[in-house]
Amino acid sequence: MIADNLKKVKSRIDSVEHDQQVQLIAVSKARSINEIQQAVDAGQMQFGENHLQESLDKIDSLEGKNLIWHFIGPIQSNKTASIAEKFDWVHSIERYKIAKRLSDQRPPKLSQLNVLLQVNIDREKTKSGFFLEDIEEIIPEIKKLPNISLRGFMCIPNPDNSAESFTKMAELISKYPDLNVLSMGMSADLELAIEKGATFVRVGTDIFGEREYN
Repeated sequence: MIADNLKKVKSRIDSVEHDQQVQLIAVSKARSINEIQQAVDAGQMQFGENHLQESLDKIDSLEGKNLIWHFIGPIQSNKTASIAEKFDWVHSIERYKIAKRLSDQRPPKLSQLNVLLQVNIDREKTKSGFFLEDIEEIIPEIKKLPNISLRGFMCIPNPDNSAESFTKMAELISKYPDLNVLSMGMSADLELAIEKGATFVRVGTDIFGEREYN
């Protein structure tokens, strides 16, 4: 089932006319190691996790398979050391303090940690992230941190106005030629996100199916 679902999602991505390279992140929160392995067997190499504790067992169990792990959830200060050590990408930088801790705690043997700034594109009180007017000021500070590499932006738009939000994100990244990664779009709106320039789409349910709650 997971292999078939992956084919369907990749077909959806390919059906959208786009010039940029689009990469699929399989969101594997609350999914078993067996389910992730099925996706790996079907050729999926990039996975997104929201909860650190849950993700550590998976990362350790699947070590050696050259998987790319993305942390896409909220980050507490006391969790940065493990994230800096175990992940390849972090999509949810919404405070300078978190970025600095990740840089300070990135093991020297590893390459720079790829990071994205989370943008609260719709200024929602229930969501974290920088407001658009704060981006210009924070970017130079993030770029000074030696062990992380700022690559672009991430957003989680209000589904009622995804198109407008994705357009704003496209306008934002166009101001920074050295940044080229936009993480936006999920199961329900990935086509729209790709049309607006998404380079990462984050898909969970449409790959793994509905979660079973015991």
